[in-house]
Amino acid sequence: MKVLEGKVAIVTGGASGIGKATARLFADEGARVVVADTDVLAGRAVVDLIEQVGGQAFFQPLDVRSDEQCAALVAATLARFGQLDIAFNNAGISGSPALTDAQPLEQWRLVLDVNLTGVFNCMVHQLRAMKGQGGSIINTASIMGLQGTPGACAYSASKHGVIGLTRSAALEYGKHGVRINALCPGYVTTPMTTGPETEFDARTLELALKRVPLRRMGEPFEQAEMVLWLASDSASYVTGAHFVVDGGVTA
Repeated sequence: MKVLEGKVAIVTGGASGIGKATARLFADEGARVVVADTDVLAGRAVVDLIEQVGGQAFFQPLDVRSDEQCAALVAATLARFGQLDIAFNNAGISGSPALTDAQPLEQWRLVLDVNLTGVFNCMVHQLRAMKGQGGSIINTASIMGLQGTPGACAYSASKHGVIGLTRSAALEYGKHGVRINALCPGYVTTPMTTGPETEFDARTLELALKRVPLRRMGEPFEQAEMVLWLASDSASYVTGAHFVVDGGVTA
């Protein structure tokens, strides 16, 4: 039997990178998957890939800054599949690098709105759906949520916040059978780090890789494997924790 047979999962930020890899892995392991993203074409392409190999999925447009859209995502999931067992809240942005006193307020607000308030917006509606049956929520934080990061005050603050939100909610909803954990990726080959709109130049990435004991970027599927474990019954006694998948950077 497949690990997620009979389960229903939401993946936000599911059109690319870690979200795409996780959506496909969830489907391969038997879950029915809802791919949610702002990128409609790329999101639908992920659904097509899942359906081509016999999986079940649909796409839902989502801007996590909108509470209404987050509510609609959960409502659409329940209407289509009748349940919600797993949520991977992965949508996020890096923002533009700047020292703290040079950080534009609008950029600060944007990063916090997407990376932290966006996770909160999603969780509110996911928790309401899961309270009666239990479930697993995994929130994407970062190794930058565990340490200070020069030039990335907004991103680092948002990811510290995700870990705090994860821990607090885990304490609140354990009695309802809902497990809530955080993923802390290191440097991973995704559009955020290596795509055409990345804020990381070649020199920055070169310096970053020197901090990685394994001497390479991580791949999205390596993060997805951790998310799969956290979503599965194999992690049935795991909640309120954060899991670092960073090639040894924070060792």
